[in-house]
Amino acid sequence: MNNVITYGTFDLFHVGHVRLLQRLRSLGDRLIVGCSTDEFNDIKGKKSVIRYNERAEILSSCKYVDLVIPETTWEQKCSDIQKHDVRIFAMGDDWVGKFDHLSAETGCIVTYVSRTSNISTTDIKGYLRKIDSDTIASMKNKIDHLRAQLEKY
Repeated sequence: MNNVITYGTFDLFHVGHVRLLQRLRSLGDRLIVGCSTDEFNDIKGKKSVIRYNERAEILSSCKYVDLVIPETTWEQKCSDIQKHDVRIFAMGDDWVGKFDHLSAETGCIVTYVSRTSNISTTDIKGYLRKIDSDTIASMKNKIDHLRAQLEKY
């Protein structure tokens, strides 16, 4: 069996995630996804909108994913590759070169696949922050306008 493994946070699950998982699954017979726990994300300086258990449940429901495991450390990749008899370690192309050492350490093939352009969790979070900032600015303008109206009386 040709097992493929990947890792990620998979917060705010979107079509880019689906397409990435589809590409990764097409590389082998079975796709294993290491989903970053909330505690590991804290170590990485990331904050997820959706909690780990719910992200893992979403991933488990995806037809391209055969197994979800918790990612708790950077170092666990070698042991996961051995434990799950992984032939291919694959990540999105924004990680090119970062995991090449795993090939020599475990004998697996390391590959990087393209991500879906024009969509990312980071972009979605930025958009949501902008909406929030725009909403706050609009509310401040309305309050200032009301104050000005009240001062007339």
